Amino acid sequence: MKNTALYIITVLVWGSTWLAIEYQLGDVPVTASIIYRFAIAGLLMWTYCLMARIPLRFEARQHAFIALLASCNFSLNYLVIYLAQLHINSAMTSVAFSTMLLMNIANTRLFFGVPIPARVYLGAITGIAGIVALFWQGLTEVNPQDQVILGLALILLSAFIASLGNMVSVRNSREGINVFAANAWGMSYGTLILLVIALVSGTEFRFSSEPAYVLSLIYLAVFGTVIAFATYFLLLRDIGPEKASYVIVLFPVVAITLSSVFEGFEWTANIFLGFALVLLGNAIVLTPIDKIAAAVDRLRS
Repeated sequence: MKNTALYIITVLVWGSTWLAIEYQLGDVPVTASIIYRFAIAGLLMWTYCLMARIPLRFEARQHAFIALLASCNFSLNYLVIYLAQLHINSAMTSVAFSTMLLMNIANTRLFFGVPIPARVYLGAITGIAGIVALFWQGLTEVNPQDQVILGLALILLSAFIASLGNMVSVRNSREGINVFAANAWGMSYGTLILLVIALVSGTEFRFSSEPAYVLSLIYLAVFGTVIAFATYFLLLRDIGPEKASYVIVLFPVVAITLSSVFEGFEWTANIFLGFALVLLGNAIVLTPIDKIAAAVDRLRS
């Protein structure tokens, strides 16, 4: 029940952040916006850890891995995501980013030698087929001249970076590093990494007082960063990256729902087909068929 709640929260929150990011693009430089986001999130995480009396002291070697986590999940990947959404919309971004599921499966096998059940591969392929069906019309209307290809390349790069960060998170959890403490330090390191990039690149620090910008920034910092990363990393620890990362395939489902409400998105036959395939893939990945079969055999005997 606990993992189910964590799963639902992660899907709903991160699925909605793609739309929120759209409101961050404009007058404020991308790097500055991400720095504001992770600075706020880091401050909140430190406050929570101190109030909850979560130990925050680590050895130098542990700090090195937390900094590596920060570079992958709390800085570089988001910088690339925001840059990608300058060239493609939130729906296209979520489609491409969902490939991180397959990257996580491959990296789990590569870095941890964990045997991946065949149903996980089948479920992942089914889910991504659903994503393609959901956005088939948009994918077939790609115009190479409007920099969509660049946007897709950037988001795929971001997915790969984030997948490596997921592997570091699993490694840190196996070393007994508290998820909340790692996130507190990691978000602080991520802010510093982005600050260095901003200073080197000569980024101008501006801020927008527009309600859409401010509210989306708060939402991304509190829900999209503090809450969602905590729930997702707990899932990585408890059920493994090959299953936890399936939330990524469900992001576009939430994006479509929000788009239909706020942007007048039109439902078509391929949309319904996509939903069916995504839900089927979810069921395939998360249903322990072997355990159910063993339980049925025990009941028969």
